[in-house]
Amino acid sequence: MPFIRLDMENYARRAHFDYFRSLGYPYVGVTVDVDVTKALEFSRKHHRSFYLTVLHAAALAADGVPPFRQRIRGNGIVEYSECRTSHTERADGGRYCYCTLRHHMGLRDYFEQAEKARLDCAKNGITEDGDVESMYFISALPWLHYTSLIQPAAGGDESNPRITWGKYAADEKGRIIMPFSVLAHHALVDGIHIAGFYENLENEINKLDFPG
Repeated sequence: MPFIRLDMENYARRAHFDYFRSLGYPYVGVTVDVDVTKALEFSRKHHRSFYLTVLHAAALAADGVPPFRQRIRGNGIVEYSECRTSHTERADGGRYCYCTLRHHMGLRDYFEQAEKARLDCAKNGITEDGDVESMYFISALPWLHYTSLIQPAAGGDESNPRITWGKYAADEKGRIIMPFSVLAHHALVDGIHIAGFYENLENEINKLDFPG
């Protein structure tokens, strides 16, 4: 994926960047209940995977926040023009595999790509396909409607955002609510950026539709 190198001499968050890189656990994360009613309605109406529907919305939402596309490289920062997703798919024997997708395309093309890729991913196991640095790491815990989640991370300068969601359930108003977790490197991402992701996610879900 194309990227640019940020000018660290004029980077507004340079003090934050240096400080959070010095910490043993430099990550910031949150879990939020997200209204996915329209995503479920869309997937049922068009007989599409709910998982892939939400994945597409989440990837576009993340790409809409520039710090989510940034990665620490050496003593600097690179910013990708877009980031692919590496998501978990079930495989035989109770295992899972990693499946890599792009998402800046029409929904019909996206689902065609995704359905083929998820069938092919078992041969990759838990090895990502392509430039790992540029990816978002996506997973789901569809068996639990959880309130918090601790996610694994390599530590140090490993700075791929992690996005995870759980089991959906109806709330007292009849909305379909699903826990959505984000984990990001605090040297790059602050709370305002995470809030921007959730705002984008709501917008992406609300506009889900096939053209025509």
